[in-house]
Amino acid sequence: MSGPRSGRRRGVALVPQPERARSIKLIGLGGVGSIVARYLTAFLASIDESTRLVLIDGDEFEPRNAERMLFSRCGNKAAVVRDDLLPLVEAESLTIAAVEEYATDENLARIVAEGDLVLLCVDNHATRKLVSDHCRGLGDVCLVSGGNDGVGEDGSGRVQRGTFGNVQIHLRRGGVDQTPPLDAFHPEIESPRDALPNDVSCTEALITVPQILFTNLATASAMLNAFFLHICAALSYPELCFDVAEGLMRPVPLPGVRLLEEASGGPSVAAQIRRRPQSPAAGELG
Repeated sequence: MSGPRSGRRRGVALVPQPERARSIKLIGLGGVGSIVARYLTAFLASIDESTRLVLIDGDEFEPRNAERMLFSRCGNKAAVVRDDLLPLVEAESLTIAAVEEYATDENLARIVAEGDLVLLCVDNHATRKLVSDHCRGLGDVCLVSGGNDGVGEDGSGRVQRGTFGNVQIHLRRGGVDQTPPLDAFHPEIESPRDALPNDVSCTEALITVPQILFTNLATASAMLNAFFLHICAALSYPELCFDVAEGLMRPVPLPGVRLLEEASGGPSVAAQIRRRPQSPAAGELG
């Protein structure tokens, strides 16, 4: 299992820890999730370990998505990405399945189970809150959530330039939080002002905020980095913020969460993040 152990030890190789079987649930196959799925599949196919990757999304790829997403045809995002990836997978140890549904109160217990590793790539705080609350009720789970700002006004009226994003990791072992839930230091997730995708009207669903493709790519990379460190038992931070315009990507110190990097005399990173971390919700990640 992974805990607050430093992943920056020079000269020490990072090696994935073997497991009898690994179940990975990827929720949201939009701008970030579709990138995560492709590189994650390439990695999982390269290791000799029994793994089941489940792609989950109730949304559809449309022609307008082609500006910043790679897909072979229009249709349900989970099904299309699965079909795109299956011909590339020769490893018998890796299976890929698609669930053509949004995450909801009704299906979440079926979708996310004990021992799962969850990669949450959605664009709304309501779904982040829903999945975080569900994971709180599990004994053993690792939830990695990522998102980034869109370009323009967000839901609170703040103007964003689309270059900021963050990744949060909620890890539970033996029914105990090893890192904080997603809403612990994020009031925008604790009391979301948006709605679940399946609750949004057709008119509201057409209102989207443009995003920068390369910020999506930075978010996907940061999520995959956290995933890799976790399976190597070398994850040393519960949250990471970045801004591609500032050239910054740093762990965020959280109250009551002691990072070994700081404990060993490393520099504080709080001053290097220029504003209070906010989990981005704008855009069309899922």
